[in-house]
Amino acid sequence: MSARPYLYLTTIGRKSGNPHEIEIWFVTHQGRFYLIAERREGADWVQNILHNPAITFRVGKEIYRGRARVVPPDETALTQTIRQLMDEKYGWSDGLIVELDGTERAV
Repeated sequence: MSARPYLYLTTIGRKSGNPHEIEIWFVTHQGRFYLIAERREGADWVQNILHNPAITFRVGKEIYRGRARVVPPDETALTQTIRQLMDEKYGWSDGLIVELDGTERAV
């Protein structure tokens, strides 16, 4: 799963209420998925999550339903781990870290 380059995240538009899908880099750690928003809170998808954390996402053929959260900077150990994983996979880790908890597989 983590060898795949992209994850497809669907959020609900905070203004329109419509689903919005993006293709984005990701890493996995302890059963969760992590993304980095280069534009931080300015990214539309992050604003959508802050308004409504319910999300769906897919990696390959696997589809997940769950919730997203912005990882606060004071979660230092987690932040350092995710940045290291992103640097190893993509050579980049600068931005706001978002955690996806996809505990429920969508049918």
